[in-house]
Amino acid sequence: MPSATDLQALTATGLVHTFPARAGRPPVLDGVDLVAAPGTRIGLIGENGSGKSTLLRLLAGVDTPDSGAVSAPADLVYLPQEPEIGPHGTVGELLDAALRPLHDAVAELERLATELASYPDGPAAAEYDRTLAWAVAHDAWDADRRAEVTAGTLGVADLDRDRRVATLSGGQRTRLAMAAALVRRPAVLLLDEPTNHLDDSALDLLERSLTELPGVVVAASHDRTFLDRVCTELLDLDAGVLGTDGHGGRRFGGTFTEYLDAQAASRARWEERFAAEQEEIDRLRERTRIGTSAIAPGRGPRDNDKFITKFKGANVERTRARRVNDARRRLETAEREALPKPPRPLRFAGRLTGAGTGALAVQLRDLRVEGRLALDVLDLPVGEKLLVTGPNGSGKSTLLAVLHGDLAPAAGSVDVRARRVGLLAQDPEIGPADRTARDAYVALLGPDLAERVPLGELGLLHPREHGTAVGALSLGQRRRLALAAAVADAPDLLLLDEPTNHVSLRLAGELEEALGSAPGTVVVTSHDRWLRARWSGPRLALGAE
Repeated sequence: MPSATDLQALTATGLVHTFPARAGRPPVLDGVDLVAAPGTRIGLIGENGSGKSTLLRLLAGVDTPDSGAVSAPADLVYLPQEPEIGPHGTVGELLDAALRPLHDAVAELERLATELASYPDGPAAAEYDRTLAWAVAHDAWDADRRAEVTAGTLGVADLDRDRRVATLSGGQRTRLAMAAALVRRPAVLLLDEPTNHLDDSALDLLERSLTELPGVVVAASHDRTFLDRVCTELLDLDAGVLGTDGHGGRRFGGTFTEYLDAQAASRARWEERFAAEQEEIDRLRERTRIGTSAIAPGRGPRDNDKFITKFKGANVERTRARRVNDARRRLETAEREALPKPPRPLRFAGRLTGAGTGALAVQLRDLRVEGRLALDVLDLPVGEKLLVTGPNGSGKSTLLAVLHGDLAPAAGSVDVRARRVGLLAQDPEIGPADRTARDAYVALLGPDLAERVPLGELGLLHPREHGTAVGALSLGQRRRLALAAAVADAPDLLLLDEPTNHVSLRLAGELEEALGSAPGTVVVTSHDRWLRARWSGPRLALGAE
């Protein structure tokens, strides 16, 4: 049985980690420190590929750092973006495994209480106190009720207990693993993009559960509302050389909304200091080229001044040499200590859509997909931006699959009049894991279109990643690649299924801006509360909100 002392700090010092597949590049993590006391909830933020998932794996002990150390309580649960659950495990076995330590604690307390009744001064007293503290911290007596509520809210209560977990969809596996983790109430909970695949009621339960945990929470997230509501502080793995505080620190103690201002100020300080340092370096370089005329300006020597001129000339030369050497020393110091040039941020540079023609892009009547979707009428004018909302299972992804032609309805008429239709699916297929990002892009588009619209022109994937194998890309980078393929030919109708899932905070904001100026028709499904709160166009609510 774990002890009450498992509610202790999670610490990491000097973590460095590289990937063999990226030989010759800087480490994905280089000297990362982290200290999280019980009750601390840290949000990991940064661009796609900045090392958020890698850091979580190191903290969980799944991977080993090249250097550095991690100290973590034994009572730790790690939930990755794509839970790796064995092919033979069942739904019931997974949930029972989460409840077992809690049931065992209650049973052990009952046994120890019986022993104490007979031997009040016996050795069971200390064990009883230790087990009681653990059970209280984990709310063990309420475990069964909590499991029922959690499973129901996360939409996994109706799953057959004998069903193999491997047969579930990606979203179902994630929600099932989330239910098990929240019921378990560990001393340390590590979460990678926990809000993906969750609807509003599930998000509310998740956020309430995390804020009530007495232990440590570390969550990598691109959910801006989640970061604001849950996290007590942020750790920016992409903060730049000056950090968020101007002195290289990565920690930020405010909300995400406040962090946006701090991030902009930090970038401005970096650019200003870099410009000032480069100006000083240019000045010192010029001084290393100083001539004697700059030291002793004036007329040249006369014949009767030759001796004096030779004497003074030697002094001038010594002065020049001294000044040049001094400038060279200062130049070496300035160049050695100068900040690197601020990298140009990766920015989306493509067009989301083409202009489209005609009056209507889509016309649906009496659409029925058995057990998944019922929609009586949908008229979508050319150029309209439609936000589709609804709980999980209400048919949002099904609607996009029908509009894209991937799914034939059981009844009703579907008239898609747009000439080119692009789709970003929630779980896009982008090709074999050993294929490079560049080759995958060509395979998805065809060589002609890929040549007309090179991957590098879209600003979605950094050029250094174009030659990286798909399997070595982060989930966010793979999603960027899929988005590039979806918008490359500027479709007249663009279908985006949870477009802000997995992508960086910067790209999420850029996509929202691009949606506002796209000339074509766009249909977006989203649980992203930040996006929905700022949506100004029409909405279609499927199912009961």
